[in-house]
Amino acid sequence: MTNTGARKRVDIYTDGACSGNPGPGGWAAVLIHGKHVKEISGGERDTTNQRMELRALLEALRCLKLSCDVTIYSDSAYLVNCFRQRWYETWRRNGWRNSKGDPVQNRDLWEALLAEAERHRLRFEKVKGHAGVRWNERCDELARAAIPR
Repeated sequence: MTNTGARKRVDIYTDGACSGNPGPGGWAAVLIHGKHVKEISGGERDTTNQRMELRALLEALRCLKLSCDVTIYSDSAYLVNCFRQRWYETWRRNGWRNSKGDPVQNRDLWEALLAEAERHRLRFEKVKGHAGVRWNERCDELARAAIPR
């Protein structure tokens, strides 16, 4: 976790959780830069698991003051695949419609997330959930704790 050129190198672990889907949900992220670790989390009363996955990364990227080289670790195929396979390019071209012609779900969060993402160089790593990955497990704990009761 060293600087590459003028950019800081940051690892971000994210997770979202929902009690019912839809229902009350929580999100969390752990940002790591060198020896520095920052944990953030929050919740919403009426949401979905996918929205919480997106919110976790959005809020984490908003914490970064400068343009960074960021590796994102997530157990969300929805999040990782969208970025790796660039689904958002097709969505934008099609007026925010998916391959079936339906409106893209969570467009508000995707647009905000994509705007934040443009400031950074992002790399996505898919991690298996509930498999003992230290910071992924910590995000899961924080996200579940953030679910409004």
